[in-house]
Amino acid sequence: MTKTTAPRWLRLAAALSLGLCAAAQAADYPTQQIKIVVPLPPGSAPDFLSRIISASFQQQWGQTVVVENRPGAAQNLGGELVARAAPDGYTLLTSPPPPIALNKYLFPNLKYDPDKFTPVTVICSVPNVLLVRNNLPATNLAEFVALARRPGGLTYASTGAGSTLHLTAEIIRAKTGADLVHVPFKGTGEVMTELLAGRIDFAFANLLDAWPHLSSGGMRALAIGSEKRDPSLPDVPALNEMWPDLVSGTWFAVVAPPDTPREIAEKLSAGIRTAFQAPEAAKRLQELRATPVLSTPAEAARLFKQDSERWGAVIQANHIKGE
Repeated sequence: MTKTTAPRWLRLAAALSLGLCAAAQAADYPTQQIKIVVPLPPGSAPDFLSRIISASFQQQWGQTVVVENRPGAAQNLGGELVARAAPDGYTLLTSPPPPIALNKYLFPNLKYDPDKFTPVTVICSVPNVLLVRNNLPATNLAEFVALARRPGGLTYASTGAGSTLHLTAEIIRAKTGADLVHVPFKGTGEVMTELLAGRIDFAFANLLDAWPHLSSGGMRALAIGSEKRDPSLPDVPALNEMWPDLVSGTWFAVVAPPDTPREIAEKLSAGIRTAFQAPEAAKRLQELRATPVLSTPAEAARLFKQDSERWGAVIQANHIKGE
């Protein structure tokens, strides 16, 4: 008997049975070790956030939680690993936008479908900051643009083609006709090392990653991607003071493999909310200038779609390809 010929009552009974099984599975969850995959190296923002989740989950649920860093292939190695995992809530991805919302525009032969991830939560959001090496002869955006327009232009680094950090620089290139040379790296740590050493001229980085270096004076911020100036950097102008439509930020989210039961996603979302509402974790986010979001799975799905469409338009308009 096929689904189309089965009596309505039988189809309803089957659906109810599946729902009850998922609810029972969620009620027992977790009963074994959880693995959180980070598609960037240790020390990156999603790595830091995952370790807060790991410690909290062990305290909340008494289960071991391991964080596995799988950088490479524009964050697609980690994305593919989680996309292929069993849909049982025991393998998760903590990530910035690329493998969840952006890489589908950059890589025509992507080996997984980002749209099929099960959203869990968006942990936090942060604005992106335009950082320059300390000896770059530019003290404001106008001087920066003038330097970038000269023959030979400027070199900049990012965590990979299609990241919001790369895309923001490409928007500026398109707006100004600047001569910019892009140097991609696997993670923010490498980008910061190159900028601190003066081997590149500038980079965009999220404020969470940039803050320690700004606080120590290792580099300078010329602009911030928030809608208005950030109180922690009152002398740093917003990008939209020069380009009214330019706002640039990123978020860090948790997703589960496709077809993970909604009940498990909701339980994970609630557990992550508990983790970051703890006083110590909340204080740490505040110190790093990250804005807590702690969304529900449904709210996360809406944000993924919104940002995918927004940045996807930038990728397509500028003919950007994955590297």
